[in-house]
Amino acid sequence: MSTFAELGLPTPLVAALATQGVTEPFPIQAATLPHTLAGRDVLGRGRTGSGKTYGFVLPVLTRLAAGPTRRKPGRPRALILAPTRELATQIEASILPLAKPLGLRTTTIFGGVSANPQITKLRDGVDIVVACPGRLADHMRSGHVKLDAIEITVLDEADHMADLGFLPEVRRIMDATPARGQRLLFSATLDNGVDVLVKRFMNDPVTHSVDSAQSPVSTMEHHVLHLEETHRLPVLVDLTAAPGRTLVFTRTKSRAKALTRKLVASGVPAVELHGNLGQNARTRNLEAFSSGTAKTLVATDIAARGIHVDDVRLVIHADPPVEHKAYLHRSGRTARAGASGTVVTLMTDAQVRDVRDLTRKAGIKPTTTQLGPGHPLLAELAPGERTFSKAPAVDNRPKKVTATGAAPGSGRGRRGGAPKENRGGQRSRAAGQARREDQPRSERQGSGNGRAAGGSGRSGGAPGGSRRSGAPAAAGGARRSGASGGASGGSRRSGAPAAGNRAASGGAAAFSSGTRAGSRRTGR
Repeated sequence: MSTFAELGLPTPLVAALATQGVTEPFPIQAATLPHTLAGRDVLGRGRTGSGKTYGFVLPVLTRLAAGPTRRKPGRPRALILAPTRELATQIEASILPLAKPLGLRTTTIFGGVSANPQITKLRDGVDIVVACPGRLADHMRSGHVKLDAIEITVLDEADHMADLGFLPEVRRIMDATPARGQRLLFSATLDNGVDVLVKRFMNDPVTHSVDSAQSPVSTMEHHVLHLEETHRLPVLVDLTAAPGRTLVFTRTKSRAKALTRKLVASGVPAVELHGNLGQNARTRNLEAFSSGTAKTLVATDIAARGIHVDDVRLVIHADPPVEHKAYLHRSGRTARAGASGTVVTLMTDAQVRDVRDLTRKAGIKPTTTQLGPGHPLLAELAPGERTFSKAPAVDNRPKKVTATGAAPGSGRGRRGGAPKENRGGQRSRAAGQARREDQPRSERQGSGNGRAAGGSGRSGGAPGGSRRSGAPAAAGGARRSGASGGASGGSRRSGAPAAGNRAASGGAAAFSSGTRAGSRRTGR
């Protein structure tokens, strides 16, 4: 295989890559670099973890460093569009150590944070903008950025942007860039309107497909654990208490919040990641997971694309996803870049048919085992001594409220402790919520930064927006149920059990009730 130098990268960039421990190109990089460096439009297809980020970052840096033009205020030279804030942040993190030796500047633009620092950086002049479509469109309308000097435009995770409904905004943004500029599009698939972008904006593109979205990963093991509803939580506690990083996926924001609190109450250092968290809380929780302060991240599909944390040992589908593509992208958070990993799907009797269809469409043949708490297979899937902490890994608790949202010494939590915008259950679907997060300000009401347990002063209430929180739930499903009120999407009186109120096996029904593999209610 050719080296980076042989492929045409400048010496300072090769040296900067070496300091990051990157010495050999991945297949998709080796395949695309000769064409991207030559200025051709390139369409790169590859599954998550295949090295697509460097596949477009390296030619952008190389061509800008060699180009005769220089940055101007409010007129960046390269644009990279990404569907989520987390992905935009991680792309910039990949660029920064490589751009500095070349004298290039970069910045991120996305919603959920103050626009003023972004405006200041644009005014000072940057070479590369990594942006989510909504906030970038805001800055374009206000005149803080113009795209007439863009030399290279990159669409990353284009299929995901299509899934989230961003294509109309993406088309308007692309229309504002020079037609003569180079366009690079990287995507796992070409469905859901991505082909429209290719036909409209790309000029005779060279296509490279390396590892399609359904290519099997030989270093990834897939297991389905067939269990009873009441065993879901104790099995999760067992798996997440093992050494190493674990990423747990739920289908809704309320269930992510509820499960995080249950894991923390059981002694597992865990943090949450979903669309109801403000950007500062999302960043803080992701950093806690990356640094190891919290070894478990409970997330919605917001973390299924582009979130790269080294050495994720185990991915658990606590809620099986609806679509097989979501299964593949979730699972792709482990076994990245040649590393090994394990994927576990929890399945109840009611979900057998849906999970069977899901894995078949995903091209996966998992090992299915019927088990309960204490089964020997759990130690094989997550080897090592189980450890439990007495305090949350990240203190997200409001004053005078315990980690579960109940006042110390009381059986009831604060009335109205949940964010106002979350009361009455989760009514939006995943695509609609994610679309709202980065939608232009002029097209939405409110900031969409729901004060969840990651950093709000009133976040100690019930998960998922119940109006009355903290009342312990009976395992059988009484009217005032536990954390499942948010999961089912319609409960107006719900709450999680107080910390220490139940053992690991208690509350499992509260977490697991109301969820089916085919549920249409979802959130990010």
